[in-house]
This record gives sequence, structure tokens and C-alpha cells, in this order.
Amino acid sequence: MEFINPLANQYIETYSNATPSYLKAMYEATNIEHPHAHLQSNWHQGGLLCFISKLVRPAHILEIGTFTGFSTLCLVEGLQENGMIHTIELREADANKAASYFEASPHAAKIKIHQGDAKEIIPTLHFEWDLIFIDADKTGYQTYYDLVLPALHKNGLIIVDNVLFHGEVLEENVAGKSAKAIQAFNEYVLNDERTEQTILTIRDGLTLIRKK
Repeated sequence: MEFINPLANQYIETYSNATPSYLKAMYEATNIEHPHAHLQSNWHQGGLLCFISKLVRPAHILEIGTFTGFSTLCLVEGLQENGMIHTIELREADANKAASYFEASPHAAKIKIHQGDAKEIIPTLHFEWDLIFIDADKTGYQTYYDLVLPALHKNGLIIVDNVLFHGEVLEENVAGKSAKAIQAFNEYVLNDERTEQTILTIRDGLTLIRKK
């Protein structure tokens, strides 16, 4: 997953402190216990999500892909006093685990988890989003983007994870279903006149997309 120089990643984590320290136990538990722990945002990436959320000060956040809830609890840190984050998770077991972490957190009242298919759930959420985080099945990225963009506030921000897809998009001939989907998504966003974007080489690549 982390194809960027491991020493650089270690150095960055040493000199970054934006990730809420109380999340360390749940973060480590997922890394140790979950068979697909690589799907969790890493510690530094969680800090970046927290940092951005605090800068944006959103009233409404949408997250597509909860996993066990680490990224959710980072994003919730920047919510306005009466704000809410809606997070969607396809897998029931992961949704249940995340819900238990949310209930034990100091932000339980600000988090609403939806279990099921995001393509079906998103149209039922009638909010104007200030901040959106997409980290779900890669073949669905373009669909999710098109579903949420109309409801994104002007100057609102979308953060998209895994846009370098383990470095596979850097290959001359991109192979694999997910890598091809990510490459197609990156090209689609680049050519979308409704938005502007920049890619950060953090972990597996993050795209920041601003609605014009």
C-alpha cells in the first residue's frame, strides 16, 4: 500500500501531530485484528483529514466508505457545533464495529452511519455538503462523484483516496480493473470544468477537488 519511501512516511508521522491521540487504541486494534486492515487510512492521513476539516469548519460532511470509523472520527473533529457527518458503509460487520466506536467517542451525537449501497443511499440524503470524503470501491468513484457534486456547496471540497492506486496508475500500460477505474476517474475529474483539483502524494494518493 505505502509505496512512497517508508523513511519519508516515518519522518512525516514523527513531525505531525494533528491526529487525535484518543483514536490510537481503535486505530491499532483495526490494524491488528481486521483481515483487511490495509483499507484503513493511516495515522498521518487521518491527521490530514482532521486538519482539513478544522480549516473548512463544515456543517455537513458526507463520507463514502466508513470501514471501522477511524477516518470518520478524524473528519468529525472540524464540524461546526450543530454539524453532522453522514457516513456510508456497505459491509454490515464493519458498519457495526464503526458504530460501537462512534458511540464510545465524544462525538456520537454528530455522527449518522448508514449501512448499505452508497449509490442507493446518497440520493436519499438531502443536504448541501461542505466536505465529502470518498474512499470506497474504486470502480464506483466516478458514479459517486457525479452523484454528490450537484449537492456540494460552492467552494466545497471533495477528498478522494487511493488515486495513485499502489503506484499502478504510473505504469505505461495500466492493468487491473480497479487501477483502470482510478485512471479513468482521474482523467474524468481533470477534464471536468465544474471543478479544479490537486493531487497530494500522501500514502496512496489523495485528490483535493474544489467546486467552482
